[in-house]
Amino acid sequence: MTSASLPVIRRVFAALVALLGAVLMLPVAAQAQDTNIAARLLVEGPVAKGGETRIAIEFSPKSAEWHGYWSNPGDAGLGMQVEWHLPAGVTIADFHYPPPKTLLIGGLMNHVFEGDYAVVAPLRVAPDAAVDGPFELTGKAFYLACTDKICVPQEARLRAVVGLGQGKDNPRFAAFQSALAAPLDQPARFAVEGDSLRIAIPLPASLDVGTPHVFVGTRELVRYAAPQRFARAGDVLVAQIPLAEGAAMPASLSGIVRLSDGTGLQFEGAPGTVPTGGEPIRMGSDLPPWWALLGAALLGGLILNIMPCVFPILSLKALSLAKAGGSEASARKDALAYTAGVVLACLALGGLLLVLRASGEAVGWAFQLQEPGVVVALFLLAVALTANFLGAFEIPGMAITGGGASGRGSFATGLLAAFVATPCTGPFMAAALGAALVLPWPLALGLFAALGLGIALPFLLVGFVPAIRQRLPRPGKWMVTFRRWMALPMGLTALALGWLLWRTGGTMFLVVCVGAAASVLGLLAVLLAPAQRQQTRRKPLIAMFAIVAPLLLMQAAGQFNPDASNPSSDMLDSQPFSEAALAQARAANRPVFLYFTADWCLTCKVNESVAIETQASAQALDAADAVVLRGDWTRRDPAITAFLTQQGVAGVPLYLWYAPGASAPQRLPQVLSPRVLQDLATASARPDDNSR
Repeated sequence: MTSASLPVIRRVFAALVALLGAVLMLPVAAQAQDTNIAARLLVEGPVAKGGETRIAIEFSPKSAEWHGYWSNPGDAGLGMQVEWHLPAGVTIADFHYPPPKTLLIGGLMNHVFEGDYAVVAPLRVAPDAAVDGPFELTGKAFYLACTDKICVPQEARLRAVVGLGQGKDNPRFAAFQSALAAPLDQPARFAVEGDSLRIAIPLPASLDVGTPHVFVGTRELVRYAAPQRFARAGDVLVAQIPLAEGAAMPASLSGIVRLSDGTGLQFEGAPGTVPTGGEPIRMGSDLPPWWALLGAALLGGLILNIMPCVFPILSLKALSLAKAGGSEASARKDALAYTAGVVLACLALGGLLLVLRASGEAVGWAFQLQEPGVVVALFLLAVALTANFLGAFEIPGMAITGGGASGRGSFATGLLAAFVATPCTGPFMAAALGAALVLPWPLALGLFAALGLGIALPFLLVGFVPAIRQRLPRPGKWMVTFRRWMALPMGLTALALGWLLWRTGGTMFLVVCVGAAASVLGLLAVLLAPAQRQQTRRKPLIAMFAIVAPLLLMQAAGQFNPDASNPSSDMLDSQPFSEAALAQARAANRPVFLYFTADWCLTCKVNESVAIETQASAQALDAADAVVLRGDWTRRDPAITAFLTQQGVAGVPLYLWYAPGASAPQRLPQVLSPRVLQDLATASARPDDNSR
C-alpha cells in the first residue's frame, strides 16, 4: 500500500462509518428523534405568478458543541439533502451557503458550520403554475449533526405557506443574505498542473484577503487537509491545492474562498490560463503558538552570539564584558543600557521591515545590507573602530574604550552590535522571523524584541548575576593590550566590507570609498587624538578633512557601478535561480540542490567554504546528475524575496534539496556539516548507479 493511497482509504472509511451510523440510527430517529440541530423553513414573502421569491432553511444547534456541514462536507460528514413536495409549476433552485469553516479531526478535514446559520434558495412560480392562492411548501431535510466525538443523522419535516400576490417581506432575509458567500461578477479560471489544481480567482488587488482558504465544491477533486498555497498576481488571487489521487480534470468548477475576516466569495470557473509567479501569501494557519515563536526568537538571538556572522562584533562585546568587572551598580547600568540599545535596534529594523513590506516593497531580513549606502557606512565605521582599538584616538563615553561605566556608551554599543549582528539568521531564527512577516504587527514586534533580548542576554546575566561577574578579570592595564588585539577581528571586518564594496560596485567604487575612509580617520584623529589639542594646528586640518571626506563620499556615489560587480568563482557550475529553472529541473526528474546566499552573510560564506564549494561535494553532485541552482540575494531581488517568503523564511541562508519525484523539498540546516551534500547526492545516485 502506498502512502498516497492512505487519504483515499481514510475518506472511504469515514464515509462508510457515517453511512453505517445513519442506517443503524434511523429506526431510533423514527421512534424518538433527538434533535441536535433544529431546522426551520422560512419564506421571504409573497410571490406573483411568473415571479420569484426566496426560501431559507434556518439551522439552530442545541449547544455549541454541535456543527452542521457544507454541501461538500470534506473528508467526512454528509451534506444536506431535501425531498420537496411542490405544486406543479413551482421550482426551487440550488441552495446558497455561507462560507464554511475548517475542522481538522484525526487528519480528516471537515467543512462545517458552527452556531446558527441559514441556507437560501430561489423559489420560482411559473405563469401557468397550478396555484390560485396561498400554497403550501412541504419537504423533508436529511442532514448530519456532529460533535468532535459523535455524529447523529437528522431528519426535519419542513412546512411553510407561500402567499400569492403582494405582501410584506420577512426582514430576517436581509441578515441571511449578508451572511452568504457573495457571488463574483467575473468567472474564475483553473488548470491542472502536475499534482496540483491551480485556480485564478478575480479579486481586486486592494482587497485584503489575509490568510484565505478555498472550499472546492466538486467532490473528491482535491486533498482537503493538504496545505493550500496562495499568491497575488495583480487583480487575481491564485490558489494552488494538491489534487486527490486519481482526480480527473473537471469541465467546470465552483467553490467559496473564505477570507480572514470570515466573509466569503462564491466563484464559478472554467478551464483556462492561470498566472504564474506573483507575490506569495504566507499562510499562518500552521504556525506554532506565539509563545513557542517567542522562545525560538529568544534562543535564536542567544545562539547568534556564537554564529560566524557575529564574529566582527565580538571585540565590542568582549570589552563590555571586561568592563562589567567593576562595581555592581556600574555593571547593571552597563547591562541595561546595552540591552536597551540591542532591543531598540531590533525593534527599529523589524518595524521598518514590516512598514516596507506593507507598502509593497519586496524586502526581507537584513535588507539594510542590500543598500550600497549602508555598506559604505558600515565600512567607514569598521575602519574607525579598528583605528580606535589601535589607540589612534579615543571616543569619549563609548563603552568600548575600556573606561568607566557609561550608559550612553553601552547603549550605543548595543545599537551597533545589533545592527551588525542581525544580517544573518541562525538556528531557530528562521521560523520566528518568517512568522513575523504574517502575524499582526504587535505580535511581530514582540518577536523582534525577543530576538534583541536573546542577543543581549549574556550581558544582562553578567550585569545582574554576581557569581558570573566575579569570574571575569578585573579591569587593569591588560585591557589596553586586549583592546589592541581586538583591532584584528575588527580590521578583518573592515576588509570583508571592502571586499563586499568591490564585489557589488567595482574597483573604482572601492578606491573612492577607501579614500573617504582615510579622510574620516584623519578628521577623527585631529578631533580626538590627545596629541592634537592646540587649536591653531587643528583648525586647518579639521577644515581640510571636513571638506574632503564628503566630497569623496559624493564621488563614491557616482562611481558605483552594479554592472561592474565581480562574480565569485563557482565550483559547482550552478545556474541562477528562477522559478522556471527550478520547474524545468524537477520536470527532468533530476535531484536539485537550491541554495540562497549573499556576500554580506558570513554564515553563508562559511557554509560554502566548508560544505558547498568543495571538491568532494562537486564530485558527488556531478555523480548524482544533480542540478545546482544558486539564488544571490546580495542585492534586492523581488523573485528571490517572494520565494523566501513562500518558504516561510525572512532571510538567508536557505538550503533546499529536491529528491527526484519528491513533492516537497527537504530543508537543510542553516549550519551545514561537511558531508551533508555528499550524503544526499550519494543517496540520490544509488538507484541509477548500474545504468549510468
